[in-house]
Amino acid sequence: MKEKIFADGFSFKKNDNAPSFVVGKLSLKIEDAIAFMKNNHKNGWVNLNINQANSGNFYVELDTWEPTKKKEPNQPVSTDNAPF
Repeated sequence: MKEKIFADGFSFKKNDNAPSFVVGKLSLKIEDAIAFMKNNHKNGWVNLNINQANSGNFYVELDTWEPTKKKEPNQPVSTDNAPF
């Protein structure tokens, strides 16, 4: 299992008193968030997950998931240069 990479400069808080359509509040500490994004982007994007710890607190984590590359189908063996 990969080590968690917490997103520096990002804070998420859920407000239980908010209306049902409000999930929570995301706050960014500009300098830390920009540095984190510059160090962790792929093709100009940074994907983050908002997770809930066993303690009930929320945290923001870098999403490091990458799709697995499909293997090339087996190429048929060429018999053009095979001796008969």
